[in-house]
Amino acid sequence: MGGPPCQDFSSAGKRDITLGRADLTYNFANIVCNIKPKWFVMENVEQIKKNIILQNIVKQFEQTGYGLTSVILDASYCGVPQSRTRFFLIGSLDYPHQFLNETLKKHLHKKPMTIRDYLGNSLNLEYYYRHPRNYNRRAIFSIDEPSPTIRGVNRPIPKGYKLNSCDPQNIDLQSIRALTTIERSYLQTFPTTFNFSGTKTNLEQMIGNAVPVNLASFIAKSIKEFIEQPNFNIQQDLFGNSGFYLSEKVLH
Repeated sequence: MGGPPCQDFSSAGKRDITLGRADLTYNFANIVCNIKPKWFVMENVEQIKKNIILQNIVKQFEQTGYGLTSVILDASYCGVPQSRTRFFLIGSLDYPHQFLNETLKKHLHKKPMTIRDYLGNSLNLEYYYRHPRNYNRRAIFSIDEPSPTIRGVNRPIPKGYKLNSCDPQNIDLQSIRALTTIERSYLQTFPTTFNFSGTKTNLEQMIGNAVPVNLASFIAKSIKEFIEQPNFNIQQDLFGNSGFYLSEKVLH
């Protein structure tokens, strides 16, 4: 299982595939195709689907004999109180393309998980500040919705912040704060007993870059169930109608 660096595919930050980080996706594929594990899982941001690198490694995996399931999942439907969409490429030497789709679909939650669903009232707040990429965007969020994507940046609410038209209205800004580092780890579904070490900056980056624990567990449990009770119909094109994309309440 691996998540090659996503910065050069991500909508956040500066993208430049000439910097070499994107080449690590090729390295991941080379390792898999040389060792030939029976199964592999690769995770990345959804924007990788538009990149030639993905097309190239898919051909490499196919030539090595892998059947592939490609899917974009919204973590809030997979036991995570966070609207975080991520691309997964799951390969097996034993099965045809899109073999895992039905098992994954079966376990998706019917509605997105909110922070209150997951943590109850343990944060002792109703609203919180999440630093926007620019001040034309929403920055105040409720615990009665999934959090936006946890990023590697965490800043306090600026002095004199004024509600944006996108923010919830009629709230007391004096009571609003940013989530702490450890609270952000809870939204990534790290257990409360997990011990972090490092500087605050390093921890914020580590937590923001992590695959949510429950999302990884969702994938692993689906694979385990499929292995024990395989259930698939016919081979389909990898990016054809047998694939599915989950975003908000729409399942294609």
